Amino acid sequence: MIFNRHSHLEGQHALLSASKYHWINYDEDQLINFVNRHKASQRGTELHIFACQAIRLGIKMPKTRSTLNLYVNDGIGFKMETEQILYYSDNCFGTADTISFRKNILRIHDYKSGVRPASMSQLEVYAALFCLEYDVKPIDISMELRLYQLDDVVVAIPEPEKIFNIMNKIVAFDRKIDELRSEG
Repeated sequence: MIFNRHSHLEGQHALLSASKYHWINYDEDQLINFVNRHKASQRGTELHIFACQAIRLGIKMPKTRSTLNLYVNDGIGFKMETEQILYYSDNCFGTADTISFRKNILRIHDYKSGVRPASMSQLEVYAALFCLEYDVKPIDISMELRLYQLDDVVVAIPEPEKIFNIMNKIVAFDRKIDELRSEG
């Protein structure tokens, strides 16, 4: 048999895909919720791309309490880099939404468009990755982490010891993963 080619769909996933098969158990109301969550996720991705471009281009937003406006304006004001990959190993890396390191102050900001409460843990991992990649001791710098969500900004000043503990866990888990892979 010669199968039909659908090259334009390669690398994509259908909303009703076989790999995310739970939809076969949905009723119509659950389907509506599923589609609405998907739309919200797509909108969040588009807003994230917009914010990234606005910061890169230095296009300030009106001064309001809007999460997006606060995030973009702070990113521009603090002269932050967008979409910066922080790398320890192929087992552990991540992309910070916005980051800067000036005058011995590490700033990491994260934009969340969803309604589920976000966790500062993600930003703490970014801080640990920064310290590992650039050989910086958390005790030797100041850090400010910000989450932008639901028209609010949550600011955290992490304890250096907490970041150091995450760094140690990254190193130990990375080693363990490499051991497990080498065992076959």
